[in-house]
Amino acid sequence: MIESARSLRLWFAPQRIREEGETPDYRFSLANERTFLAWIRTALALIGGGFAVDQFLPDLAWGVRAGMALGLLAAGVLCALRAVNHWVRCERAMRRGEDLPVTRFPTLLGLVVAVVAVAMVVVVLFGRGGSR
Repeated sequence: MIESARSLRLWFAPQRIREEGETPDYRFSLANERTFLAWIRTALALIGGGFAVDQFLPDLAWGVRAGMALGLLAAGVLCALRAVNHWVRCERAMRRGEDLPVTRFPTLLGLVVAVVAVAMVVVVLFGRGGSR
């Protein structure tokens, strides 16, 4: 719990990370930052997809449309938050000379996207709630 609180504080005061361990090769820190940016791009794409489902499928039953849109929006929010957390955890591990942290988040994100994709396949194959 204390470690989680410390990581959360580093979200808002990243300069404090310099207090830990030794400065890693800058190439590793820059690679960590590029990974962070990739996660942010993924989050933006998921959020955009959630809005697209809501706006461009008005004939779809409200519950189905809202469920798919909210699933994508929630995945986008979680992805953005996880990006920051992962960046901090990796930076700390590199400074301490520890193994990089592992996470199940990519699996969770992949499952959410897969469920929404399967729902979209069903919509495409079987119509949009009787509007055909």
